[in-house]
Amino acid sequence: MKLRPVEPADLDRFFEFQQDPEANQMAAFSAKNPADRGVFNLHWQQLLDDPQITVRTIEHDGEVVGSVLAYPNDGCQEISFWTGRRFWGQGLTTAAVDAFLAEFSTRPIRARVVTDNIGSQKILERRGFVVVGEADGFANARAAVVKEYIMELA
Repeated sequence: MKLRPVEPADLDRFFEFQQDPEANQMAAFSAKNPADRGVFNLHWQQLLDDPQITVRTIEHDGEVVGSVLAYPNDGCQEISFWTGRRFWGQGLTTAAVDAFLAEFSTRPIRARVVTDNIGSQKILERRGFVVVGEADGFANARAAVVKEYIMELA
């Protein structure tokens, strides 16, 4: 597994991953219409153009498997990651988060994770993130208000 800067062709894979209903359900906070490529392209262009956002592609054996990024939110940097579902359970996301945290040393750094997304919670907890709060938010993928943990690594 390696992290590298995002290349234009990576966006096709990221968009493909966004089409997975099960992954959207797990992440909860996804695009209102995951199939809208125009909205997807605009969102990713804004991410890539913003000098305050650090974005990396997760690659394994020459294949794009996901992304990891940090962005400012409520006065603190926040980490977010997405891995294609067929790569879940292989340790790739864990390795990517480790590599990203080694590269991106700003602390504290926060993460938000839906309370029933146990896999992401475990990845964060094992890196030293602790729950510092909770929030309720409307999740497009679930068409419902869900509770999320706000986790922080000091």
